[in-house]
Amino acid sequence: MSYPWYYYPILLRPGQIAENLERVRAAGMVKDVPNLWQISLGVMRMWHRLMFRGETIGLAENASVRSTLRAKLLKLRWLRFPFVLAEGSVVPGDMSGLGSSPERLITHIIGTYHDGVRFAYDYQILEAYPGGPEQLLQLTRDVVDKPDKKRSKWLRDLVIFEGYHERLVGWIEAALERGVDIPEGLDGDPDISFHAYLKWCAAQPATPEDTWDAVRDGKFSFPEGLRGTYAVMGSSLAKAA
Repeated sequence: MSYPWYYYPILLRPGQIAENLERVRAAGMVKDVPNLWQISLGVMRMWHRLMFRGETIGLAENASVRSTLRAKLLKLRWLRFPFVLAEGSVVPGDMSGLGSSPERLITHIIGTYHDGVRFAYDYQILEAYPGGPEQLLQLTRDVVDKPDKKRSKWLRDLVIFEGYHERLVGWIEAALERGVDIPEGLDGDPDISFHAYLKWCAAQPATPEDTWDAVRDGKFSFPEGLRGTYAVMGSSLAKAA
């Protein structure tokens, strides 16, 4: 199936994302499943987060860096980036998570630090795949239960901060037993909850034309700082559609 040209620079793999949205629909995750354009707006929101709120990604507020020299060196983002890229634990082009396979999501969760319960976002995507959460739990347990293995040491250093995998194991076990638990007040945050992200996307204009009309009427804007950029993009996409 072919898609309008503007989906490719934003989503990269619109076909795969469309397929995964059908998984979301089949799983009954949310009442209203967003369309590809609404997911595109969500991706732009993620771009803004990366550029203007980068401290919410891969860093910790109250965690200690591991004592190993490798972990201390990898705390430097510019030095860590090629390693997480080679590991496959980050996919720069997949800003929504919907373009990733379950194996890639698992690699991301295990090999990239998520502060607090921020791994809930990717875990909720993984719930659309039968057996996905259980596989994540097993692989994370391997890191915790076999700390002397070369692979376990590497993954522990790659996430930099002490105790990450132990916390992740406990959280997954609780999620499998009682469902995903995101503290009240955070469960509606699209940065933390995939369900909240889907709801945010579904509430946005459904087409480029609608988006541009809303921008012109002053009824739609992205977070301050990029409105002009997005407005120009919206105008050009609306004319092309």
